[in-house]
Amino acid sequence: MSDKPIAVVTGGAGFIGSHMVDLLLDRGYRVRVIDDLSGGREANLAHHSQNPDLTYCWSDIRSLNAGDPSFAECRYVFHFAGIGDIVPSIERPIDYMDINVQGTVRVLECARAANVRKLVYAASSSCYGLAATPTGEDHPIAPQYPYALSKYVGEQAVFHWGEVYRLPVNSICIFNAYGPRVRTTGAYGAVFGVFFRQKLAGKPFTVVGDGSQRRDFIYVTDVANAFLAAAETDGVGERFNVGAGAPQTVNRLVELLGGDVVYLPKRPGEPDCTFADIGKITKSLGWRPEVPFEQGVQHMIQQIDHWKDAPLWDQASIARATKTWFEYLGDRSAKGAG
Repeated sequence: MSDKPIAVVTGGAGFIGSHMVDLLLDRGYRVRVIDDLSGGREANLAHHSQNPDLTYCWSDIRSLNAGDPSFAECRYVFHFAGIGDIVPSIERPIDYMDINVQGTVRVLECARAANVRKLVYAASSSCYGLAATPTGEDHPIAPQYPYALSKYVGEQAVFHWGEVYRLPVNSICIFNAYGPRVRTTGAYGAVFGVFFRQKLAGKPFTVVGDGSQRRDFIYVTDVANAFLAAAETDGVGERFNVGAGAPQTVNRLVELLGGDVVYLPKRPGEPDCTFADIGKITKSLGWRPEVPFEQGVQHMIQQIDHWKDAPLWDQASIARATKTWFEYLGDRSAKGAG
């Protein structure tokens, strides 16, 4: 029997989760992936198909129960499983609260029963809302839509299990992660998936507003390293912001990709800038981002064929997909007037 330590990665066939699997296997772990493939893809792990240290459980986290064998003798749990995107969360809030909150509670109970050494939760910077920048971990919480709320409530459950049941937990609050395997689902969302498919098709990039909005893009391998650092530290009960600490404009991304642009109306509920204050994680865990933005984008361009089957968005289809967004997140003050 192998004496290698065991780690569970929920959502391990997804974008960030699959890179977490890569890192753990490289560091000598046996890895158990739990994923229902609703957002993840088996292809994201295909390069490990012959690796005996990787096993799979293709199931919904809401079906997990304390004592689940996937968690037996597990050292660390990395919890990425959940559903994302703004518009679907406005249209299906019950699903988001069910999966991102109740699903998280199921994972917590499995981790508690297995006496794991640490659980690290994937939180979202969207919990900060239209935040002041740079944004520290103590920034007021102001979710603008159900996805953001569900991720925040899930995080609160994680910390609650840490306090009540003494489950060792930490949380990584991810800003704008990008890199190879960034998702290509049917929902309109992540800018990289949208732009890369448009580039492959020779279509113009659909830029929201004037493109001057800045995002704290953080390369996915840097994110995975932050999660491992948060697991291996002795500290518990902490939230760490993870970004590059160097926001880039959408126009800069377009410049690196090269191509024509069409401009779309600015959307409500979206910040003009996301900017992580990463002082806490650099001081506490010694973690620092290592991949510059230009280098990260170049890595993705070299694998651009990954996006050949992604949805191709244009002005009309985006307008249809974001109609609910404008309806519910528009002039909230007007809705309350009269």
